Amino acid sequence: MLMAGAGCTDREGRTPGPTVSAEARSYLSTALDTIEKRSLMRHEVDWAQVRSEVFSHADGARNPEDTYGAIRSAVSLLHDGHSGFFAPEQAEELEDPVESFDGLRGRSLEGRLGYVSLPGVQGAEQSYEQYVRRGRKAVAEADRSQACGWVVDLRRNRGGNMWPMLAVGAPMLGDGKVGGFVDSDGERSVWTVEDGSPRYDGESVDRPAGDPVSNGHPPVAVLTGRATASSGEAVVVAFRGRPDTRFFGESTHGVPTGNVPHRLSDGAILNLTEAKFLDRTGRMYDAPIPPDEEVFTERRTVGTSRDRVLEAAKNWLAERPVCQ
Repeated sequence: MLMAGAGCTDREGRTPGPTVSAEARSYLSTALDTIEKRSLMRHEVDWAQVRSEVFSHADGARNPEDTYGAIRSAVSLLHDGHSGFFAPEQAEELEDPVESFDGLRGRSLEGRLGYVSLPGVQGAEQSYEQYVRRGRKAVAEADRSQACGWVVDLRRNRGGNMWPMLAVGAPMLGDGKVGGFVDSDGERSVWTVEDGSPRYDGESVDRPAGDPVSNGHPPVAVLTGRATASSGEAVVVAFRGRPDTRFFGESTHGVPTGNVPHRLSDGAILNLTEAKFLDRTGRMYDAPIPPDEEVFTERRTVGTSRDRVLEAAKNWLAERPVCQ
């Protein structure tokens, strides 16, 4: 929820320069109030200094559009590496339905192994629903041989909305607590899977339950890389601490944090980092997540017979008792 506008003065009671219009002052104050109240870094920032710099940057602003540069400067001063500001036309592009999900596929591998690749997803609600339908179909396809173990490939997952991804991965994750968020005040919330469907603090996220996989508690090899980011890292964290699970590839991008979009009065979106990720054991993440077994990924070999990361994962799974 957006904070109410702060009127015509900054937090220290000073009046911004007379060349800034009342409309621009109100718009910028609303954005700054939202950042100060909700940002993960809100206790790490000298807000009097930030407001002084940002209002100075906005000198001469006559309308909301004129303050965009100042808002972006405020976001950059957070140094969280993940927050962003999107002008109205950019915000519309973010919400456009995505009809193609490159890389969303599943298949059976030799040795009775299941393989599923989960790319990121963003867009409108219908995009999320389509992603879940196609993803669950991919899981079912990969489980045709009654897979004894699974490879979950997140190397092309750049993020988006985490809940469709968790909905597709739920059969491999298994029921129970799988992770959570922690905000700047230490408040925690929990991600769970119940009957094959993800939930947030016990509440459904409107992703119907998927069919269970043949082996109800399979060993899982998770593949990660430098492009695995944001909500892609949420899926990584959901598998961290899971029994009989091992990670292969390279460290993730390094933004395992939760963002919340705040729509401003003209349709622009202030996308704020508001929480760090927690795994099921309570471990907190705020940096690149290293694999258990580091294997360099060559992009041109991903998914081919020369995919060294996939081969390492398959070799480990073949050694699991259930796959022998």
